[in-house]
Amino acid sequence: MPFVVYSLLRLALFAVCLGLLWWAGLRSWLVAIVAAFLAWGLSYVLLSGPRDAAARQLAERAERRRRAGDRPVLGKRAQEDADLEDAADEAARDDGA
Repeated sequence: MPFVVYSLLRLALFAVCLGLLWWAGLRSWLVAIVAAFLAWGLSYVLLSGPRDAAARQLAERAERRRRAGDRPVLGKRAQEDADLEDAADEAARDDGA
């Protein structure tokens, strides 16, 4: 969830910059590029907390996947579905052998 929050905050910051530049009279296509650079700089300064939380979340997910090795890391329902599929596959192989 922290990654989603950080992404939405960055998008909101871009929209605010774009709106302010548009309101200030910049009506060229370059306004989007200028707003993107402004939002990038402001997000670097203002959003360090959400950025760190998102980075921690991604690092924890990568660590879980690394510890799992070749085993895929699935949610509870996805794992149940995969287990059912594996059982059905084993049953089909036993019937065919």
